[in-house]
Amino acid sequence: MGWVGKKRGRVVEIETLEEFDRRVARGARTMNGWRIQGVDLRERADMLRHLDPHGSLFLGALLDERSQDYLRDHGALLFPAVPDLPFNAYRSGVYSPAELYDGLATSYARTTDARIYAWSRQGNGDLARSLARTLHDHAIDDALSEFVRGRRVVGVMGGHALDRGSAGYAEAARLGRALTRAGMTVATGGGPGAMEAANLGAYLAFQAEDVLDKELLRLGEVPSFVPSVSDWAGVAFEVLDRWPEGSDSLGIPTWHYGHEPPNPFATKIAKYFKNAIREDILLHVCSSGIVFLPGQGGTVQEIFQDACENYYADASSVAPMVLVGRDFWTHEMPAWPLLEALAHNRLMAPSVHLVDDLSDVAAMLTA
Repeated sequence: MGWVGKKRGRVVEIETLEEFDRRVARGARTMNGWRIQGVDLRERADMLRHLDPHGSLFLGALLDERSQDYLRDHGALLFPAVPDLPFNAYRSGVYSPAELYDGLATSYARTTDARIYAWSRQGNGDLARSLARTLHDHAIDDALSEFVRGRRVVGVMGGHALDRGSAGYAEAARLGRALTRAGMTVATGGGPGAMEAANLGAYLAFQAEDVLDKELLRLGEVPSFVPSVSDWAGVAFEVLDRWPEGSDSLGIPTWHYGHEPPNPFATKIAKYFKNAIREDILLHVCSSGIVFLPGQGGTVQEIFQDACENYYADASSVAPMVLVGRDFWTHEMPAWPLLEALAHNRLMAPSVHLVDDLSDVAAMLTA
C-alpha cells in the first residue's frame, strides 16, 4: 500500500510503552500520524496487527519479524535499530548525569560517556557510523526542544579551565543560583570550569544560603578533572547524593571535545557528536540572553556567533548579551571594543552590556 490518497492523521509522538498502551486502551484503531520512538513492542505483536499502521513512523522500535512485515506491508515506515552501538541512536530524551556516568564506580573509562567517546574516535569515514551519529544528534535535537519549550533559558558561557576553589568559580556558581532564583533555566556548554560552576549554583539554588558555600569548599578539594576524571566526578556525585532534590539546569556538551568530561550538576545533558550543530543549538536555545564570563577561544567564538545572530535579528528576536569582567574583555581579551563597534546603531545596541558586578546581571536579563 502507498501513502498517496490517505489523509494524514494528527502527529503524535509516542516514546514509552505506557503511552502506546494508553492510546490503544482508549480505542485507537489507526496509527496514522503516530511517531513511535525507541519503544519495545515485541510483546505487543497481536495488538499491532489489530491497528491500521498506514502513515505511522517507527524509529528504532523493537519489533518481532512478523510485526515488521505487517507494518511495512500496510504503509508504515520503519527505521530499524542500529546494531553494535554504545548508545541508542533513536533515544527519546536527553541524558542524565547518572546515565552518562554509569560505570564510574569502576573507572571513568568504563562509563557510558567514555565508551561513546572512544567509539566516536574510530572508523571516521564509515558511512554506517556517520549515519548513527546523525540519527543520534537528531534525536537529541527533538528531546532538547521538548525540554526548553515554555522555559526562559539563559546561557552562561565561560572557560573550562577555571578551577574549583577559585574566586571566579564561586562567582559563577552564585550567578547560576541568582539566575535560577529569578525564574530562569540556566544553560551552559556542559563542561568543567565556569560551566560546571553555573550548573552547580543552579542545582543548589533553593537550598539554605550556606549550603552552596560549604559545597564549594568540598569541591575545591578536587579542583580539576586533571589528572583524574573519576575523582573529579566522584566528589560531584557526593554533593548530588547529599542534596538529591536540586533545580533543573541544562548542559550542552559535545564528544568532539571528549577529553573534557560533562559536569554532573546539569540535570539535563544534551550531548552531541557534531560540535558545529552543538554550538548553534547552544546559542539558539538561550532565548532570554547569554552571560559571558572570562574565557578563551571557545568563549570568544560564542560571543561573536551570538552577536551575528543579534546583528541581523528583528527587534523581537534580539537577546541580551552581558560580558562580565570589564578589564578582561577590554584589555586582556579585547572582545568588547569590537562588539561595541558592531552593535553601534543596530537594534542590538541597548541589549549589549559590559559589567563587573554580577549582582546586576539577573536584572539586565529580566528587564
